Amino acid sequence: MRKFVQHSLLLALASPIMAFAQGTEPVDQAVINRIRKEGLENSKVMDIVFNLTDMSGPRLANSPGYSRAANYAINTLKSFGVEKAELDAWGEFGKGWELEKSYMAMTAPYYKPIMIYPKTWTAGNKKLQSAEVLVISAKDSADLMKYSGQLKGKVLMMDQLVTYKHSFKADAVRYTDEELAKMEAATMAPPRPVDTAAQRRQMQAMQQQRGGGAARMMAILKEMAKAEGAVALLSSGGPRSHDGTVFAQGGGAYQGTAPENFLDIAVGIEDFNSILRIAKTGAPVKLDVDVKTKFHTKDLQGYNVIGEIPGTDPVLKNEIVMIGGHLDSWQAGTGATDNASGSAVMMEVMRILKALNISTKRTIRIGLWSAEEQGLWGSRGYVKKTFADPADMKLLPEHEKLSGYYNIDNGTGKIRGIYLQGNEACRNIFKAWLAPFKDLGAHAVTINNTGGTDHQSFDGVGLPGFQFIQDPIEYDTRTHHSNMDVYDHLIADDLKQMATIVASFVYHTAQRDDKLPRKPLPAARPAARR
Repeated sequence: MRKFVQHSLLLALASPIMAFAQGTEPVDQAVINRIRKEGLENSKVMDIVFNLTDMSGPRLANSPGYSRAANYAINTLKSFGVEKAELDAWGEFGKGWELEKSYMAMTAPYYKPIMIYPKTWTAGNKKLQSAEVLVISAKDSADLMKYSGQLKGKVLMMDQLVTYKHSFKADAVRYTDEELAKMEAATMAPPRPVDTAAQRRQMQAMQQQRGGGAARMMAILKEMAKAEGAVALLSSGGPRSHDGTVFAQGGGAYQGTAPENFLDIAVGIEDFNSILRIAKTGAPVKLDVDVKTKFHTKDLQGYNVIGEIPGTDPVLKNEIVMIGGHLDSWQAGTGATDNASGSAVMMEVMRILKALNISTKRTIRIGLWSAEEQGLWGSRGYVKKTFADPADMKLLPEHEKLSGYYNIDNGTGKIRGIYLQGNEACRNIFKAWLAPFKDLGAHAVTINNTGGTDHQSFDGVGLPGFQFIQDPIEYDTRTHHSNMDVYDHLIADDLKQMATIVASFVYHTAQRDDKLPRKPLPAARPAARR
């Protein structure tokens, strides 16, 4: 703490407006000092994230848990002084789903409780049933037919033993200076000529593979199981589901007209392998199963949470700086690192700016997105109706008004820099804005992109959209889409650091004379239609 105070005092003695060696981009050090003090010493981010996780529960899109979190976010943003905080419909999503009861135990050849996580959008079995395990050994969908007429009252599992891999490396890691330097040294890959014929052949091959591969065989097995009255299907959750961690995601279609999916239950590989080994000896294996689920079909619309702090400049107040992260999660945990942490950080950014009574030229808007886990649907729907549809690239008036969008969705790890998303013109701007936070571990600017999250919805229509570089901690090894994605896996100091840096980025973006530089507009992509 003493080192931080000394550093802040030295900075306070400097001119409030400073230019760094990376370029001539101005940095308001006096405001940064205020943001640092509020964000690092008076943070409310852990209280926010507690309410989004422990108090709201899993936040599957259109579920009661998502509604609890969204309503909490709206009321809390309003209490901060954020204006127009409200639910914003982005289009039809589909059915909500929640788990009401979940129990399974092996009762023969001996008793053993089994930790299970039913997959989303699957039906329950509605009552306690005792069922014998049937191992399915088939090389293709045609081979499944030998099990026709044998599935009634059975719990099914594929004959696929999962190899356990011991963890010789730490689950939680931070980027080294060498790794960050390698990111910064990366160069933009030259554009490759587009061979549409080759792309078409590749797409056709993928479609054929899906149609005749393991996914197709599993779909046929579930249809047979449903028709014959099987009880459930056991899934291993993959090789990462070990040591008490179970990775569980979707169990099938969620559109409003889609039928209920057959009960698919994820278990850890230790339990899966044990049951499979016993059953393959020929000894009867019996399971008690009692799973109850509920579908919500009254309102199929998807909703984001939107709010803003109006700008004060007579001309620039109509321009926008946006921040966001996705509010939805999967069902096995409470979505703490994916992505209550990002949502809480962005809400804390809005709190910091209002608590300091900081006025900005441009309007600052927050978006907490739904259905990111199903394909960025919430942010894509918002971008489509507000800025442009990537399918035809007909720009709406708001497209010209957005300066930039900043996203957080890479776990609990602190910010180490920012991905340029190929926007080289922003490099020196971001280097200058990161320089005051080098003591907090943030300094890297890379031309690279990180994929699979909501900044891509903005980038996809030619808007400056960015995701920050974050320490991976245990995101891929332990928490991402698993039952371990809970509050206790968050790092408070990292979330405070994130909110502080994002608040500074937002402030400086809102105060620039010009909007952030843009890349050339992308071509229309008809295939982008849902």
